[in-house]
Amino acid sequence: MKLSVVIPAYNEALNLPDTLTAFYNELVKNGIDHELLVINDNSKDNTVEVIAELQQTMPTIRTIVNTPPHNGFGYAVRKGLENYKGDCVAIVMADLSDDPADLVKFYNTFLEQKVDCVFGNRWGKEGKVIDYPKNKLYLNRFVNRMISFVFKMRYRDTTNAFKLYSRQAMEGIKPFMSPHFNLTVELPLKAIVRGYTFAVVPNSWQNRKHGTSNLKIKEMGSRYFFIILYCLIEKYFSRGDFKKKWD
Repeated sequence: MKLSVVIPAYNEALNLPDTLTAFYNELVKNGIDHELLVINDNSKDNTVEVIAELQQTMPTIRTIVNTPPHNGFGYAVRKGLENYKGDCVAIVMADLSDDPADLVKFYNTFLEQKVDCVFGNRWGKEGKVIDYPKNKLYLNRFVNRMISFVFKMRYRDTTNAFKLYSRQAMEGIKPFMSPHFNLTVELPLKAIVRGYTFAVVPNSWQNRKHGTSNLKIKEMGSRYFFIILYCLIEKYFSRGDFKKKWD
């Protein structure tokens, strides 16, 4: 069962060596067949050269350039989700905010429980958050609790991109709509609304060491609202037209 790891990267040359090395070593150590698919989102730094150098010692690294005009986090992730080669796929941040050991837990849970998706939860029991920006903390918890309430589910970390999906689930939630960070909400909500099974695994998160996040809160409010509303309408009014087709 091959695992693809989609890593969107815009000007992450300082973070990629640590991130790719950590994930490569952890996956190799655990004997997991994988690819590390880096989506270079038209970076202006020396990302290309950094990836090329890392590929010399880590043969599972593959890279695709997300060329203009469709740039940005959502488009970069979508590029990866259209081009990965594995039987399942995880989305991982280039800044090493996600823990490679947690990805192994996701993968093993996926195999053992035979679910369609595995979602991380940073905020529940056994989860861990290190140096989360205070200006985003209260908004994060409000939005996730609101999503949990309106969709009548107990899961409260929907906005976290760090999740794993089977190929069947990923094909079943197409076409993708979100070109921005709201893609992180679209993917799990569509999977849940359309009847794909999921397990929740506690995971850890730590703030980046280099650079600043590309997420701009003021620009994302209406976009998050749009995709949440879309998924809510699908849940209550689509009459099951997009539901998972059981074998």
